[in-house]
Amino acid sequence: QVQLVESGGGLVQAGGSLRLSCAASGRTFGYDIGWFRQAPGKEREGVGCIDSSDGSTYYADSVKGRFTIASDNHKDTVYLQMNSLKPEDTALYYCKAAQSGRPVYWGQGTQVTVAS
Repeated sequence: QVQLVESGGGLVQAGGSLRLSCAASGRTFGYDIGWFRQAPGKEREGVGCIDSSDGSTYYADSVKGRFTIASDNHKDTVYLQMNSLKPEDTALYYCKAAQSGRPVYWGQGTQVTVAS
């Protein structure tokens, strides 16, 4: 099993920055980590992900150029650096661990609120 714990959310002014953390524990080897978010009344959407095999990262168009995903393998932690935040980035942010043929795991989420 894999356990995921997100942290780093909070209230920030538009144009500001936050760094979210996704700390993984358990049998984490080979799991890709993705970031998702869900705003009130909207469906959950993918923000970006990092490939565990080579560190490649992928981003949704809505955050490309503003958000960056990085991993610290020694700490089993994946970060989501969010810059130039906009009110529309307000959401509950989740990380997900996924690996082909294995169960998917989600964290409990961390709230990000961007004030205009």
